[in-house]
Amino acid sequence: MEKNALSDHGMNRRKFLWMTSMSAAGVLVGCAINPVTGKKQFMLMSQEQEIQVDKQHSPHQFSSDYGVLQDKALNNYINSVGKKLAPKTHRPNMPYSFQGVNATYVNAYAFPGGSIAATRGILLQLDTEAELAALMGHELGHVNARHSAEQMSKGKLANLGIALASAYIGKKYSQYAELAQTLGMMGASALLAFYSRDNEREADALGNQYMVKAGYNTTGFVGLMEMLNSLPKHQSGLTDILFATHPMSDERYRAAMENAFEKHQSSQSLPLHRERYMDHTSRLRAMKGAIDGMQKGETLMAQKKYGQAEGNFRSALRQVPDDYAGNLMMSKCLLAQKKNAEAERFANTAKRAYPSEAQAYHLSGFAKIQRRNFNSALQDFSRYDRLLPGNPNTSFFRGRAFEGMRRRKEAATEYNRYLRSVQQGPQAKHAHQQLVNWGVIKKK
Repeated sequence: MEKNALSDHGMNRRKFLWMTSMSAAGVLVGCAINPVTGKKQFMLMSQEQEIQVDKQHSPHQFSSDYGVLQDKALNNYINSVGKKLAPKTHRPNMPYSFQGVNATYVNAYAFPGGSIAATRGILLQLDTEAELAALMGHELGHVNARHSAEQMSKGKLANLGIALASAYIGKKYSQYAELAQTLGMMGASALLAFYSRDNEREADALGNQYMVKAGYNTTGFVGLMEMLNSLPKHQSGLTDILFATHPMSDERYRAAMENAFEKHQSSQSLPLHRERYMDHTSRLRAMKGAIDGMQKGETLMAQKKYGQAEGNFRSALRQVPDDYAGNLMMSKCLLAQKKNAEAERFANTAKRAYPSEAQAYHLSGFAKIQRRNFNSALQDFSRYDRLLPGNPNTSFFRGRAFEGMRRRKEAATEYNRYLRSVQQGPQAKHAHQQLVNWGVIKKK
């Protein structure tokens, strides 16, 4: 990411995924045994730290992806498939969880403590339960090989390689990142690991192994690779995040074919469970036309073609008027065009559709600040913070609301809290300047 991106997305770089306290722990865990290979591996994170990083940051990623699926039956099904694989892994005692998220771009991802998610976009691309098992198995491969933790350990080091500093799991790419920064929100890939081709090869081999051990036909892995290989490689808002985080190659497809006819040939008598997958995803597939429209809208948003994107979102919402993600995509699109009153209306529809998910309160609060409805904005950001604590941008916008209400003392408290986490970017500049103007701090 660029130097300001983490702060602008609501994450303090010094706190982001690593704790500075790891400097002492780093000496102790600098050399660990890889659970897959049994060989020594350079590692500055303990298993407990992997789990803590996951607990701290996976909820923010899930929220940026419009929350966990409200279709509990489908979500339980996804979890049940993952749970079949988990005991077959090299780290069966990790606190694994498997869920779908409402995002419509095509991707699946794992956090280092075992929180694994698949978007609605990729679920619609699969045809069998065995392909879903292959997808979950691949993500389990990343967790078991400790790929994220290894990336962290090889990040920027200070104090002669003992203390970790300014390291992060995410990369620069994120859906319409400039707009996300303006809104004070996290981009769609801000917290995701970006794997190497070697990481992908290892995760493929492990995922194939896990799914076969769990009783699935290896043809499911071939099907997954065929699907990934058939997707357009450069279509912003649909597959760019997938291929940025998970590099695809013909080699991965060929390896899947070789495994199917050699290493895992005996598994070809095992089931694919196509009908079972189709039954469990029937309600999702009934929405495919609307989700296709949302995908096109996001692609246009990434190109800043907001008027055309709005048309796609309106068409999608005519089919699924209460869809949480669709309403928030429309809200973002309208905010980009400074249509704040209408943006607030769509955010309010999203709040009613999914009251326990945080992102709608952020967008509603932002729209209200633009409309100078500061008291109501404060309520929205306070609600957001209760649902999803840990985003310093919440302090900034609470400060803006208090400032608009001319409650300088409370505004100064919030701005000070924000500046303890974020020191750069336009929001930090505003907060600092107001504290100088009010005589709270001295001008440097």
